[in-house]
Amino acid sequence: MSNAIPHQYPIGIDAADIDFMGHVNNASYLKWVQEAVLDHWRALAPSEAVAGHLWVALKHEITYRKPTFLDDDVIATVLLEKVQGARAFYETIIRRGEEVLAEVKSSWCCIDASSLRPARLTRDVIDHFFAPDEKKATQ
Repeated sequence: MSNAIPHQYPIGIDAADIDFMGHVNNASYLKWVQEAVLDHWRALAPSEAVAGHLWVALKHEITYRKPTFLDDDVIATVLLEKVQGARAFYETIIRRGEEVLAEVKSSWCCIDASSLRPARLTRDVIDHFFAPDEKKATQ
């Protein structure tokens, strides 16, 4: 079981998100995931890390479960699954109440804000995204 700290991101649905079939267009899910992951970074990372790093999406894999409509109350739950080098792997679940609307696996590259080159995050920064391991905490 992961000890990643979940981040809740409320999604606002605009009329522009609605397609010809009357539900949210697939492209809007990509926009929402990007906004949710970046909000997760800004909410949990130390301010100096936020100022010194940027993120570039490398891959999104979306599984659509149910359609989303204009008046729906939708929340994205973001979890950082792991960090390898300059890459971070996320899971984002988009829900309407208890219903899962979409599941998204995405990978991102951390970029140094000054050099615009890939940058590894320090263990101290990564640790902000995970709850302390209970076994370690009791030792």
